[in-house]
Amino acid sequence: MSNDTDTPDSLLRLDLQLCFALYSTQLAMTKVYRKLLRDLNLTYPQYLVMMVLWERDGQSVSAIGERLFLDSATLTPLLKRLESAGLLQRRRAAEDERRVEVRLTDAGRALRQRAEAVPEALACASQCEPEELAALKEQLETLRQRLTETS
Repeated sequence: MSNDTDTPDSLLRLDLQLCFALYSTQLAMTKVYRKLLRDLNLTYPQYLVMMVLWERDGQSVSAIGERLFLDSATLTPLLKRLESAGLLQRRRAAEDERRVEVRLTDAGRALRQRAEAVPEALACASQCEPEELAALKEQLETLRQRLTETS
C-alpha cells in the first residue's frame, strides 16, 4: 500500500508545502506582533527598523535596507512615517550628499525601554521553550542563507 505522500498528485497538496507553512506562520506571527506593537504605535516593519537603530544608531538607509532585506522603495516610506512620528531623523551625509543617514531622536531612544517587553511576550505567545525557539531560528537562518545563495 502506498503512502498518501508518495503519489505525484500529493506533491501539490497545500499542507505538504514548506512555503505555505512558512507563509501561514508568518501571518500568525504578524497578528501577534500587531497586538504587541499597538501600544508602541509601530507596525511590524517599523519595529524592525527601530530594532536595527537600537542596535546601532546613525546608519545609512542602504545599511538598514541590507540588514532587513528591503529595497529603498520599501524602506523610504517606512522611514518617512517614523520621522513624522518623531522617532528618527534622516539627514544627508556631509561627506557624501548621496548618502542619507538615519538617527534616532530622544523619543526613538526612549521607546526602546517600552519595546523590551515585546520579545518575551512573543515567546510566551508561542508557547515554546527558549531552546526550541533558538533551534528554529537557527534552522530558518540556515534555510534563508541556502536559498539566497542559490537565487
